[in-house]
Amino acid sequence: MRVIAGRFRSRRLKSPPGLDVRPTPDRLREALFNVLAPRLEGVTFIDAYAGTGSVGIEALSRGARRCIFIEHDRTALAVLKENVANLGIGREVEIVGGRASSVLARYPNAGIVFLDPPYPLEREYRACLELLGEAPPELTVVQHASRFELAERWGGLTRKRLLRQGDNSLSFFERNLLEM
Repeated sequence: MRVIAGRFRSRRLKSPPGLDVRPTPDRLREALFNVLAPRLEGVTFIDAYAGTGSVGIEALSRGARRCIFIEHDRTALAVLKENVANLGIGREVEIVGGRASSVLARYPNAGIVFLDPPYPLEREYRACLELLGEAPPELTVVQHASRFELAERWGGLTRKRLLRQGDNSLSFFERNLLEM
């Protein structure tokens, strides 16, 4: 796995052995950042269920000011810390161990939240989106299985775009300004 563009372009990222961590495929990550490009400069980005950190690192590489990585799996957390150290970006990040549903409320000022729980943890989607809907960031992007349908609204969040790529989909939820 590698960083696609920006200041860390082509830098390799480590990945834990086995199938417990499902990194966002390069092609899907590229599509995601083509959509996010105009919104990244200077933003605080949350990579929830970060795994190797590939999405958050890509955000930093392309102009995000800060990234908060949230990861529950200990093996993935160790690899994530190693990737951050290898890139020398420790001052630009915060790494938090735990489930996103228990941690997200600590960061109400994030501009963009990327949420990618392990697909079998469907309850985590609901818990996180309900929480984010209470105090919505400007943009929440959810990676999910294409066969898994998400509601169009979650409190103060409304889905504005759905991007499908094979078995993976990205749902883009924006803050409802009328309800703020």
